[in-house]
This record gives sequence, C-alpha cells and structure tokens, in this order.
Amino acid sequence: TFGFPIDLTELIAREQGVGVDLEAFDKELQAQKERSRNAAAVDTDDWVELFPLRESVFTGYDTLIDEVRIARYRRVASKGKTSYQLVFDRTPFYGNSGGQIGDIGVIESANERIAVVAAEKENGLIIHIVERLPENPAAVFTARVDADKRQAAANNHSATHLMHAALRKVLGDHVEQKGSMVTPELLRFDFSHFQKVTREELREVEKLVNKAIRANYPLVEKRDATKEEAAEAGAMMLFGEKYGDRVRMVRFGDSVELCGGTHTSATGNIGIFKILNESAISAGVRRIEAVTGEQAEKVLYVAEDTIRSVGESLNNTQIMQAVRKMIESNETLSKEVERMRREQVAQWADKLAASLPERNGVQLIALQSENKPEVVKDLAYNLRARSPKLVLVIGSLFEGKPSLTIMLGDEIAKQGVDAGAVIREAAKLMQGGGGGQAFFATAGGKNPDGLQAAIDKAVELILAKLK
Repeated sequence: TFGFPIDLTELIAREQGVGVDLEAFDKELQAQKERSRNAAAVDTDDWVELFPLRESVFTGYDTLIDEVRIARYRRVASKGKTSYQLVFDRTPFYGNSGGQIGDIGVIESANERIAVVAAEKENGLIIHIVERLPENPAAVFTARVDADKRQAAANNHSATHLMHAALRKVLGDHVEQKGSMVTPELLRFDFSHFQKVTREELREVEKLVNKAIRANYPLVEKRDATKEEAAEAGAMMLFGEKYGDRVRMVRFGDSVELCGGTHTSATGNIGIFKILNESAISAGVRRIEAVTGEQAEKVLYVAEDTIRSVGESLNNTQIMQAVRKMIESNETLSKEVERMRREQVAQWADKLAASLPERNGVQLIALQSENKPEVVKDLAYNLRARSPKLVLVIGSLFEGKPSLTIMLGDEIAKQGVDAGAVIREAAKLMQGGGGGQAFFATAGGKNPDGLQAAIDKAVELILAKLK
C-alpha cells in the first residue's frame, strides 16, 4: 500500500549479492509522482450564476422536502469523472460539517429526477453534488432528502451527545470532545482521557446511554440562544468551534450542547446503543466507535449466532462450563505431549551419541531432519550436555520451510569457532540469514533445495577453523 523503502531494498539486495540501480529507481519514482499529481488534479469551472444569492436558507431542521431553485452551478472534473456542484436558494440537505456526514437524496422537476450523491458545506453555503446537470437549470425543483439515511444519522448524532454526557459522569469532568464522525451506519467519538477505558467503565457508559434512550427525552432546542444563555444552561462548548453571537442549543435530558447538526426528535427513536471498540489515537485522546438502532441489532445478532454456534460445536449449551473443561483437558494433554517430546528427544540423542564416535578430537553430527525447529533445539542442548567436543549441524525442512541449527561443545567453542558467523555465511546457500551465540546459532531460509549445501558449507567452515 505504501511502497517499500529504497534503503531497505538496498540492504536486502546487498545480503543477496545483488545491486540496485538507483538512477533507474529515481526515474521511475519521478514518473510515479507525476502520475499521482495528475490523478489528484481537479479541474473546476467558474460558477455559472443564474440569479444573485446572498444567503442560502437551510430548512432541514423542519422538513426533508422543499421547493428549490438553482442559484449557481459549476462543473468539476477529477480522476476522469465529471460531476456538478449546485447551490440552491434554500435547501433541506444538511451539508457535511461538524463531523456529521451530509445528506443524500434527489431533486425532481416535471421532466427529470436527479440523484444528489453528497452535500458539502463550503464558505457558509451548502454545495449539492450531482452526476449530471439538469436539462433546464432554471426550473423549479422539489428537493427530497433520503429520510431513512437522515434519521439514522440523526439518531447517531444524538447518541454522541448522550455518550458525551455519560462519559463525563463515568470518567470525570475532564472529558471533552476532541472530534467526531457521524454517518447513518456508525458513530465515532474522540475525547480527552489519560488512560484506557476499562470494560466495566464502557459497560457503565452503555447503560447510561441506553437509560437515556428509554427515557425518551424530547429534543429541546433553541436556535437563537445567546452565548450567555447557553453558558447559564451549562451547554458544552466544543473544541475549536467558533460561535457567533447567536447559537443553537440542543438539550436531551441533562445533556446540553451547542450544535448545528441534525438530531432525532426524541431519544427513544435511537432504539439501542452498543459500543464496538475503544482505542487510543494520540497522547491523552481516546476514541470510541459505536452503533445504534438497526446496526446495533445486527451486532447483537452476530454475537448471539456466534454463541449458539459455539454451543453446537461443543455439543453443550453450558458454554462456559464446556470451555473450562476443554482448557483443563488441553493443559493436561499439552503436558503429556511435552513429556513425550522430551523422551523422544532423549532417545534420539542416545542413538546419535552412540552411533557417531569422536574423530580427530571432534564428535561431528551433520544431518537433515523433518522435525520442528523446537525439537531440533532441544536435541542440540541435550547433546551439548553430553559432549564438550560436539559439532552439531542439522538442517530442518518443516512445512516446506528450511532452517539450519549449529551447536558447538565447550571445547570446540574455546578454539575460536563462532557458530553465529558460520551460520550467517552458510545460510546464504538457502537464501536465508540468521545468527546467535558463539556456541549456538540458528537461521531460516527460502530455498529448500539449498539446505544440504548449507549444511555442507557449515561443516566445512567449522572444520577449517579447527585445523
């Protein structure tokens, strides 16, 4: 996704004995940058003004349908796609702002119906994005907001207010909103807090929000409150917001905030509130993602289906009891398997030690195996405890992946043989790398066909050093 750093490419290439053509790389990098610039380029025409407009009236707090006229429009081309931006004299469409996504819907005239795919807020005006220009831009249109999407977004927005109040009750008055995103499907809320929110605290926040939902608090708003009135009512002033002399104050029960977004008419419309995730996004700032209504139902259904499936798989409706029994059984089996593995390793070590006598002051064991690297490691330490003159080189091919293990006895290591240096050189023959201590080292590789060559190379380097 983000490319691969050239310095790391050079390092890996050097380890494989390969060079990097930096001149060609720079040429291709510049070509890619040019392609990116072209892809990101936006071609925007000048506004075509049909009639002067000082202010576009937002009517979306009170209605989702309104008669509108296009005051100005322009064409926008980006990434090979052309769209049109329309500004109406009045509009029920909420423009993307304050963390809440803009409305979608349609505009209709007697002759055509055009989808509004997005609504943005720009320089105080709501910009409506459509994929084609009306045949007669001067016509009178009926603007219709998608009611289901608006209601879902409004429910989620109101839920952020309830959650903000709940977080302050559970965590403390230091909690302040640091950002949000509200869509019809999901709500995201960023807030100041100095540590991870515990599961118990999140559960308490959920309970408080759902309690407020069940209370069915009506929306109480004052669209032209003074800042003094808002402060007296205890309204939360959100971070980084610039408020005019007159502000819109939104209240649900004891939650009071200044907000220009759309909200549900009563908290009962939200249905149910469910937290999905809590995480850190920066120092002292946490993030909660949550869902409401139908989306929350889906989450609960998935959890219910999962629990039912687990119970059916365990053939036991008492899931926790069955899981505990499985864990206990697994621990017992794991201990038995470990005991058997150690016995197997000890028997393997006995066989090897007996079949390979010492020659020229060295007890050399070099072979291939299909055992797990962990088994080979246990064998290596078992044999080292038996023989101070041990030179053990084992190549393993487990699940198609080659690995190399070198173990040296005390007397061999004292003669200046370094297992780590040897394995770094030998592992190149199986396109791998590794390292370790002077007496013990391991390496992994990519080429199984080079495993025997790596074993032979390691033996050659060790014996050469001993001579």
